[in-house]
Amino acid sequence: QVQLVESGGGLVQAGGSLRLSCAASGFTFGAKAMGWFRQAPGKDREFVARIIGGGGSTYYVDFVKGRFTISRDNAKNTVFLQMNSLKPEDTAVYYCAAARGFYGSSDSSLYDYWGQGTQVTVSS
Repeated sequence: QVQLVESGGGLVQAGGSLRLSCAASGFTFGAKAMGWFRQAPGKDREFVARIIGGGGSTYYVDFVKGRFTISRDNAKNTVFLQMNSLKPEDTAVYYCAAARGFYGSSDSSLYDYWGQGTQVTVSS
C-alpha cells in the first residue's frame, strides 16, 4: 500500500523558514521523481518543485527559485522542501507527490500518488 506522509508545516512569520518532509512507502522510491505542489484557498493546485528519481536534477517554479530547495534521501525514502524567506503569499496546503516515472513533470496529472497535505501559514 502506497503512503506519502507530509510533516513540518506550521505558522511562521514572514521572512522565516520551514522544512517540510514527506516519508514514502509502498513503492520503489528511487525509481520515481518526487514533487511538491501547493494549494491556497480559492486557488488551483500549483506546481512548486520536483526532483528526479536519482536526485541529480531539480526544477522549480519561478516564484520560489532562490528561496526553496527540494532534496531527497533515497536511503530513507524521504523527500524534503526547505523553504526560506517565506512570504504571506506562500500560505497554502503543501502536498508531496510521486511521479509516474523517473523524471517527473510540473503537470500534476502525471503524478500517481499524493500525500494528505500539510498546512503552511505565513503571517505578515
